Amino acid sequence: MSPLTAIAAGSIAIGVLVFLLKLVAWRLTGSVALYSDAVESVVNVVAASAALYAVHLAQQPPDKEHPYGHHKAEYFAAVLEGALILAAAFAIFTAAYQAFGAGGSIAPPWEGVAVNLLAAAINAAWCWKLMREGAKRRSPALLADGRHLLTDVISSVGVLFGLIAAYMTGLPWMDPLLACLVALNILWSGTRLIRESVGGLMDEAVNPKVMASIRNAISDGADGAIEAHDLRSRVAGSATFIEFHLVVPASMTVGDSHTICDRIEASIRNEVEGAVITIHVEPPEKAKHKGVVVV
Repeated sequence: MSPLTAIAAGSIAIGVLVFLLKLVAWRLTGSVALYSDAVESVVNVVAASAALYAVHLAQQPPDKEHPYGHHKAEYFAAVLEGALILAAAFAIFTAAYQAFGAGGSIAPPWEGVAVNLLAAAINAAWCWKLMREGAKRRSPALLADGRHLLTDVISSVGVLFGLIAAYMTGLPWMDPLLACLVALNILWSGTRLIRESVGGLMDEAVNPKVMASIRNAISDGADGAIEAHDLRSRVAGSATFIEFHLVVPASMTVGDSHTICDRIEASIRNEVEGAVITIHVEPPEKAKHKGVVVV
């Protein structure tokens, strides 16, 4: 089992544990806000399961049907997680609306608060690990899972403060109000996840900072070439696809131009981990001169 797969599998185990703890906290208090927190944990478990499959699939080597690899599989998992978050938000809004109409009181929350604090602490620790490993290994699925858990931690802390306030003030409407705020928070989280993941599925280019480093790497390694142009990039999970045209003197041998390409590729890979590079070599009279000239 690869490190990425092991981390994704760990997310399922952590998700189940946190869900059970939050379920206990809800049963101890009867709080609809804690119920909303538990519902979001169900989403965490389902999303972690999808992320596990996506991470496994993304690591498979290119094949006949997928010659460019399976990197984009992780984006599908992130989109699914966003959709599940939106569904959870709707369920929480429904429960909060029913609680506003029903009224009622909240049981003394101290035991429930303690259990939910434990769940939030576990989530926070795992969220830190997911975001660190997701950034290090350039995994959209793990990053999406980590960002979702971060909103879960923030929601849990807000819910606990609101629950204590509702009990201390004797105003039970504060409990479903906090549930609505939790739903709004995870609604924003789900929308953001979907937007970012769709960007990856649509072959979004690297950010300007990375593009600048790619241009510098080409310039550093292009000694002997005339110019590079028509530079394009796209990000697919842990892979960054880079392609451009390299103009060399017409009299240059294939071997010499290949040496320049090898030097440029090494320079780029020093700057961009997971770079997949395609270089089209052409003589000056055949150069189309499209795009920005790099060299």
